[in-house]
Amino acid sequence: MDLGLQGKTALITGGSKGIGRASAEVLADEGCNVILVAREQAVLDAAAAAIRARRQVNVRTISADLSNDAAVRRVAEEAGPLDILVNNAGAIPPGDLLSVDDERWRRAWDLKVFGYISFCRIVYGAMKARGTGVIVNVIGAAGERFPTGYIAGAAGNASLMAFTRALGKGAPADGLRVVAINPGPVATERHVMLQRATAEKTLGDPERWRELTKGMPFGRPATPEEIGNAVAFLASPRSGYTTGTVLTIDGGG
Repeated sequence: MDLGLQGKTALITGGSKGIGRASAEVLADEGCNVILVAREQAVLDAAAAAIRARRQVNVRTISADLSNDAAVRRVAEEAGPLDILVNNAGAIPPGDLLSVDDERWRRAWDLKVFGYISFCRIVYGAMKARGTGVIVNVIGAAGERFPTGYIAGAAGNASLMAFTRALGKGAPADGLRVVAINPGPVATERHVMLQRATAEKTLGDPERWRELTKGMPFGRPATPEEIGNAVAFLASPRSGYTTGTVLTIDGGG
């Protein structure tokens, strides 16, 4: 299916690996020019080279820590006009209320929660001036499941869900759309690393980590590409009547 994205420009934060990179690859396959944003330039360069090898589109990279407004503004200015923003950067640490101290909690929220909000504020204003654009926030299913052992993530994700719905509700008046995706477990490098650590602790062998996924829907986590496909569809004119919506992709779990 042609998603009608040929020639569009998409910026993807956290775009050097995992869901961000997969989203960039799918968008590039649909003919989008992509801008990858992440902290490590070497990893960005590798991701950009791989995307250029699979599709003849313009691929740019911007190295930045998006946990402060100054960096967000710099990236937005350097990127220029955007048709699509995919907010995907940031990982909130696990732990219950007593194990996640204020410093770790605030640092994680500065990047993911306030980072998303800051980027939306800047890009939304520019998109509104042109009367066109789509924002896709990749959040996380903890925002609707509320696990006690991931309290900072549950609260942060729930906040971003409400933010997306509130911003998306008014977006049509400005010619825009704002949507979100809540992935469940996804087989990213970070997920595999955590699973290997758990397998070593509970099974005595990190190589047995796949045994921990057998109880998941379909006996596995989602692939980054499955989430990337949804990002591209929601960002496309094929989903042109969708805004203020949070799509959960967790295999029905």
